[in-house]
Parts: sequence; structure tokens; C-alpha cells
Amino acid sequence: MAENIDVVVIGGGYAGVMAANRLTQRGDVSVTLINPRPTFVHRVRLHQLVGGTGSAVVDYREVLAERVRLVVDSVTRIDAAGRDVELANGGVIGYDYLVYAVGSGSADPRVPGAAEFAYPIAGLEEAQRLLPVLDAEPASAAVTVVGAGPTGIETAAELADQGRSVTLVCGGVLGPYLHRRGRRSVAGRLAALGVTVVEGPDAKVTAVTSDAVRLADGRELPSTVTIWTAGFGVPDLAARSGLSVDALGRLLTDETLTSVDDERIVAAGDSAAPSGLPLRMSCQAAMPLGARAADTVLSRLAGEQPAPLNQSFGAQCISLGRNTGIFQFGNRSDVAVWLHIDGRLGAKMKEAVCKGIVKHLADEAHKPGGYGLHRMKGGAGRQQALEALNAEAPAVAERIS
Repeated sequence: MAENIDVVVIGGGYAGVMAANRLTQRGDVSVTLINPRPTFVHRVRLHQLVGGTGSAVVDYREVLAERVRLVVDSVTRIDAAGRDVELANGGVIGYDYLVYAVGSGSADPRVPGAAEFAYPIAGLEEAQRLLPVLDAEPASAAVTVVGAGPTGIETAAELADQGRSVTLVCGGVLGPYLHRRGRRSVAGRLAALGVTVVEGPDAKVTAVTSDAVRLADGRELPSTVTIWTAGFGVPDLAARSGLSVDALGRLLTDETLTSVDDERIVAAGDSAAPSGLPLRMSCQAAMPLGARAADTVLSRLAGEQPAPLNQSFGAQCISLGRNTGIFQFGNRSDVAVWLHIDGRLGAKMKEAVCKGIVKHLADEAHKPGGYGLHRMKGGAGRQQALEALNAEAPAVAERIS
């Protein structure tokens, strides 16, 4: 009788669930998914949770294969040498292969007063903590959203669409990923909703108080509730476990998503840094990376050489309230192009994407191996970046010596 293979997946987000489901293709593989909460968080809907227009929670029974064992706990340490993980409850779970998919969360703002007076919303519990605060304030209360990436834009628009007085502080440019045409469209919609957009080089936040936000140029913006969406960070589990990480703490891997320290550990999602060139933190990257990580494990079990990363991007979609949105097209190297779809159709496309994410995970749970978007041919940008990195490495080594 064939020996059973134990695979542990740390993290039950987009990448972790995709990887866990895909690994059930083999009957001799037992998959354990470790996650700190018993429900799946649909993070791209957290702005709706904050705005009171929707839920960001999905029952794991809808997206997780029946053969996957769910352990509700947190991993405190990975013992790569002993091939086991230590849990917060004191337990230990052994593994033959480990998928590191711990995801990302709010970054340390490192701005005086931000930790005390601003509300991050990168995680479910953070968003839930903000809800009663908003509910306690009248619609006329000044709400300031700091950070003008997708999360900041969506949160500002969602709240303004509910009649709140919102200021969006960009800390630079509105929607850095967007093409200038798409940016004009988003700016127009925010203006129509009554959102005050503060952008430019002097629009960086230097301090947060209980009732104001201070900018680099000395301005103080009244703020009864300050919401912080500027930047993401990753858990320090890999670093604490003695594994090699990049400057942000993402696990360093090769192009097959295999840890540079241990071929029994692969990474996926926001917490992975393949070749030191991590992909954009997004659901769009996380699910294909989860599939690729699972394929790497399955290839090794089959005695085959794992295929390298071949990631393709195509767009970024942003909600602008319940009835408007933008679908910003990009090339396969993840650079925005002039084409975008906005208005009601943009909103419908964004909603279709949100529903499609859950469907992809559910489909992989019921028919593991069916997902194939990670096999789409990627752009030339990553290959060029890798070639440049490889060309630079010998020169750097020579200078050091």
C-alpha cells in the first residue's frame, strides 16, 4: 500500500484555498489547511462590509474541498528541519510538504498617531472594529481615507455613496496603477459622489490625531474618523522560523515558488517573493500562484521537474459605489493601457469578477485540476527583469570581492 503524503497549507485566503483544493487531485495526498478563523474572507469585498452594503465572509463549505482538513489556529513557528509546524494552542502538525500562503495585512503606518487614531481595514477583524465607530457618527462627520490605491478608492466611494462626507488623501497620485484616462474617469466619479480628493507631492500624511490628519505641507484636515489603507505588510512567520525572506518579509523562492532554503516548502500569494521579484499583491495574482504552488508539489511527487512561474495579468477593476466602477485593462506585463470600461458596465464587470473568484475556488474544490489561468502566457516584462537581475548579480559579486 502506498505511503500517504501529508501536505500542510498555512493560510486560508485566495492562494491557500486554491492550493489546498488542487492538491486533492491525488488520492494519496492528505491536505491540512491551517487558518486563524473558521470562515473564508472575501477580501475584495471588505469595502462593502465597511460601507454596510455587503458581506465579506464566505462559508468554507462553499469553497473548500471536502477532503481538506481545516484546522482553526495560528502557526507560531515552522520547523523546517523537523518538518512540522507549531500552533498557538501548543499543538504540532507534521508535514511532507508545506505551502506557505499566509497572505498580507495592514502595514505598520510608521506615522505618528496613526496606530492610535486610524483604522486599518486590510483584514476582517479590522473592518469589523471600524463598523461601530462609523455607526456612532452622523453622516455629516468628516471621514478621511488615507491611501488612494484600489482599497482606498473603493472605501471612499462606498462611504460617499451612502451619503457620508469623505476626503481621500492620496499621498501622491490617485490610483497609481491606472492609465491617465482611467484616472480621469475615477476622479470624475469621486467628484460626482462628493469625495474631496487631496493629491500631489505634499499630500503625504505626517501625523494623525483624534480629530485631524496633518499633511506634509502643514495643512490639517478635520477628521472624525480616519481610515488607513496605505500599504500592505506580511506576517513575519517565515523570518521568525529562520527562512530567507525579502526586505518586506516575503518568503524568497525560485521561479517554481520553491523556498531557496528547502525544496519541501513552497510559497504562494502575497507572502511569496519569487526570485526576489514579487508580483503585485492582489487576488488576481494570488489564485494563480496558489495553483502554481500546488502544481510544484504535485510535480515533485510525480518525480517531474516543476514548471516555472508564467504569470499573466490583464486588468485592475475598482468599485466606485454600488452602481459605477472601472475595469482598467493592462498588458501582460501588468502595465495599464489606455482602454478602460467605466460607468454601470464597469460596475457589472467588477461584480462579475468578485463572483467569479468564489466560483473559481468552488470549481477547483469540486473538480481539482480544472483551473488553468496560471498557465496563460505571461508578458515579457518579468523575463526581462529576471535577465537583468541575473546579469547584475555577477557584477555585484565582483564589486563586493
